[in-house]
Amino acid sequence: MLLGIDVGNTQTVIGVFDEEGLEDHWRISTERGRTADEMALALGGFLAFVGHSLKQVDGMIISSVVPESTSALVHMARDILELEPLVVNSDTDTGIPVLYEDPKHVGADRLVNAVAAIHKYGAPCIVVDFGTATTWDAIDREGRYVGGTIAPGVEISADALFRQAARLSRVDLVAPDNAIGRNTVESIQSGIINGTAGTVDRLVELFKGELGDDARVVATGGLAEVVVEQSKTVDVLDPLLTLDGLKLIYDRNKVER
Repeated sequence: MLLGIDVGNTQTVIGVFDEEGLEDHWRISTERGRTADEMALALGGFLAFVGHSLKQVDGMIISSVVPESTSALVHMARDILELEPLVVNSDTDTGIPVLYEDPKHVGADRLVNAVAAIHKYGAPCIVVDFGTATTWDAIDREGRYVGGTIAPGVEISADALFRQAARLSRVDLVAPDNAIGRNTVESIQSGIINGTAGTVDRLVELFKGELGDDARVVATGGLAEVVVEQSKTVDVLDPLLTLDGLKLIYDRNKVER
């Protein structure tokens, strides 16, 4: 049984794979202070929900942008599960060339998403990931990771607005019925959700100008669904894209490990 774990700055996504593929998945808050023992306790609890235990895990792959969490997970794998995890980085054999000026500066999750997008949807393609940051990643017609764009995520933008504007209160991050808000709550929701969707569409337009108009646009990430409903350019919503990419990379490398 394989555990695939994607650690983001705000949320961590966990997937468990059996021989037939992804069996179940969970999303939890990322807490940098979690120890290896705490990680094992949390993961063991999730596995128990589906009738499994940590003792059944014989493989583990991690993509992470949080070094503290990476270290805790690696220690957990070695000391508790007694296995060597595969930690995705710029040196990992993903099967796709990376054209970034310094491949080490590409987040592991972005490479994982690119692998899954090419496998599932072909190239060229554009991956929009709604996480702590909103990222756009470009894969060209030859299946090469070209680069991308990084912008503040939906929640970061909302937090900054509420923190800096004393008279504005937090609202649910959902799209209002109308673009023109009739009250403060609707006005904020429209600005955040419709504004983000507009940014997505504009950058996709620019990306297609460089990649080709036939580039498929794939959206993923925790807040993707609410924004994608307002977007005119997203072709596919795939919440499990990163977990699929982790499984593909693990299968590609496990023979060599």
